[in-house]
Formats: sequence, C-alpha cells, structure tokens
Amino acid sequence: MVPTEPLEIGHEPQFFVDDWVIDNRWGERDAENVVRRFHQPVKHAGNPLISGTGGYVNVLRDPDTGRFEMWYQTHVYVPDESGQIPRIPLYGVAYARSQDGIEWELPDLGVCDWPGQERNVVWMGADGERASGPHILDVPEDARRGHRHVMAYKGTGGQHLVCSDDGIHWDPATNMHIAHMHSDTHNTIVRDEARGQYIWFCRAKDRYNDGETRRDAGRPRRIARMTSPELWTDWLADERRPQMILVPDELDLARGTNFFYGMPVMRHAGIFWGFLWPFRMNTDIQVEPAFSRDGLHFERLPNRPLLVELGGGDAWDRGMVFGGARWVEVGDEWWYYYAGFDGPHSGHGLTAGMGLTRVRREGLVSLRGPEGGGVIVTRRLRWPGGGLVINADAAGGEIEVRVADWARRPIEGLDYADCATFTGDSVAHEVTWGGRSLRDLAGEVIRLEIAIRGADIWTFRAAVD
Repeated sequence: MVPTEPLEIGHEPQFFVDDWVIDNRWGERDAENVVRRFHQPVKHAGNPLISGTGGYVNVLRDPDTGRFEMWYQTHVYVPDESGQIPRIPLYGVAYARSQDGIEWELPDLGVCDWPGQERNVVWMGADGERASGPHILDVPEDARRGHRHVMAYKGTGGQHLVCSDDGIHWDPATNMHIAHMHSDTHNTIVRDEARGQYIWFCRAKDRYNDGETRRDAGRPRRIARMTSPELWTDWLADERRPQMILVPDELDLARGTNFFYGMPVMRHAGIFWGFLWPFRMNTDIQVEPAFSRDGLHFERLPNRPLLVELGGGDAWDRGMVFGGARWVEVGDEWWYYYAGFDGPHSGHGLTAGMGLTRVRREGLVSLRGPEGGGVIVTRRLRWPGGGLVINADAAGGEIEVRVADWARRPIEGLDYADCATFTGDSVAHEVTWGGRSLRDLAGEVIRLEIAIRGADIWTFRAAVD
C-alpha cells in the first residue's frame, strides 16, 4: 500500500515495520543499505510465572492503580456417568492478578461451580457449558454498555459477547450471541476508528470444517476476517461472511508449517499488529509478527523471525506457545505474555504454564544504518507541531537529521550541520538544531532526512508540548 501524501502523522509514533512513512533509504556506499532488523523479545528468566494451568491469555494494566490483571482459558476433563473421559474438555475463563506483573496471585474467588481444582474460574459461558478463547476487547466507552469490560468468547452455538464491571463477575444478562460460527481459536475484535468499523479476526468456519474428505471439507486453519459497523449485532447478517486474508505460502511450507492456528490482533499507532501462530500439523505452534495498515493486507518480515519460539530441551514451553493479543507498556519496555505447553498439539496430559517476554518499548523492528553510513528520507509529512523525538540506539554510531521541503531542499537552520549529533541510546531523545526548532514549522509540509551510521532507529514522533 502507498499512502496519500502529505501524511497526517499527528503525535503518534511513526514505526519502521514497513515503508509506509519512508520515501527512500540507501547506503552511502553502493554495496550497503539501510536495512530492517527484527529484535526478538527476551524470555523472562523466572518463567513460567504461573505453572500447571494456562491458555489463551489477555493481560491488562489498570492505568489508575498500576495493577496487572490476567484472563486466560483453562480446561478440565469431566468423566461422564460411566466414568469415561470425553474427547472434548470443559472450558472456562480464569482470572489472575499481580502488583508487578511478575508475581501472580490466583485468587480463591468461588465465582463459578468449576468441577476442577481451580478456584479462580470466573466465567463458564451464559449456560455454564463452555467459555473458550477469551478476548478482553479494547473498544470505545459507548460500546461497553455502561460496563468496564467486554469479553468475546466461544460458547455454546458459536461466538458471544459478555460484560463485567470488575473483570470477575460477568453478567449473564449482558450476554449476546453474535455469530453462529465455531471459530475455535483466540478470536479478536478490533475497533478501526479510521474506517468506522469493527474487525473480527477469526477462522472461516462458516464453510471450511476439517472433515474427513479433504477435497470437500477444505481447511479452516487460516486467517480470516469480518467487518461490521456495530459490535453488538449479528455479524453474519446480510450474507456477511469471513474473508480469507492469510494462507501459508512457500516459505511456510519450507519449514513445515502449512497451517495457521490463529492470529490475535491489536491496533496501535495506526498499525494492526498481528501475533500469528504458524502451526506444524500436528505438533508445534510458535508466534510470528505480522503488520498491516488497513487490517486487510498483512506483511510478514522476509526471514520470518519468531516473536516467541519454543523452549529447548525439557523446557516447560517446549511443545507449543500461544502469544497474547497485546503487550503491556512498563517503563521503557513492552511486556508480552504467552501461554506455553510441554508437549505437541497431538499430545495428551500436557502441562501448561504462563510466561513473559520483554523487549524495548516500540522495539520490535528497527532500521539499521550501515557502518559506512546511510540515509532514510520520509515521505512528505504535515508537521503537527512540537519537537522531533526519536527512539534510537546510536551508542556505537551516530544519527543526524536534516529537515527539508517537498523537493529535498534543506530548510535553513535545520540542516545536518546545524543538528546536534546523537550518539546515545534512548527511547525518547529530542533532536535539536543550533538555531531553530521544528516547532517553528507547525502545519508545514516537510521531509525528514535521517543520516544514520552504525545505529538503529525504531520510531520518530512529534512531541506534545
């Protein structure tokens, strides 16, 4: 996709996960270039944070108290009257909380009549029969119907929504069946404010069902999406159906992953961040990043790096890992939680756990300037006012910025020679020039030209003064 210029960037961070804001990039030497680099989050040394239970995970941090809250899928096998263990377990949603995001409490709540040992199960579905694949939605206040939380989940008959004021007591009176479609994975519903619609990322289980006859049944383990102008509605009305948007390609087949188990999605700074689950039938599942500007066309990095990979040896997460639907910003880091299992998808009696990975804030994908130097030129931007702030590591190199007009003519006082060279490491460094400031150019159309040598830059933004 190519954006309309000039870009109206506002004060959100501008990421380099793709070339959306970039007009050109090159190395000063012909054999070099400014290249994209992926920075894999680091697993917390104390993992697993929660042992013996876990599933599709959601973590939020209360902006007022700083407390972390977690909702995750759990399950138990309940023998029938003859003592036989069923093939399908009973699924529920469990709750945990933490003051620091590391030490977690599984409180004895007694909210649900759960047949297993866990006392922190808070929802079993409106009929008490099933609640799986929970997703705590990030939606506008008017979509929460007067409540603090809205949760999407798979229940009896398909997909449901339900509300809660405290995240523990979920009100059956608010429960609504929104689609008779058995998309049995971590479905996510995202609000796209720019287009005035909700997007539901799911499986196309309305027409592909993994039956015995492969030619007739098809395969639903791909990534599909649906849209609706409303959240609380019948999503399959008016013949609306999921559209396939991601199908495994040649690179997936080369590594043996010819299925996608799911893709939780969040929207941040104008980007849809997909946490894709490549699936090697019928064994391992890992987590890979994907990115989209419109929620329809997703890009994946060329070398297909993993956001969360399996643990080695006899690690607790050596079989499968399922990344969550969002990160939590903690200081200068993004914390990303995931569920792990000690065996493959085809295994039985697996032990689950919940883990944490950490990465620099905004720090998944950078542009790296070569040792010989390189340049990044942005598209035409309408500068909204404020100074220029960059998230960059130039501790082993240097970064300078020139401000130019649409034709790349340097603006007086904002050229490279006027710029204070950055040689540090900061998630929020304000670039300065000797005699002028970008604050002088509020509302003007400009280009930024970033000279980068032996350094990484993740984002830039217009500061809010």
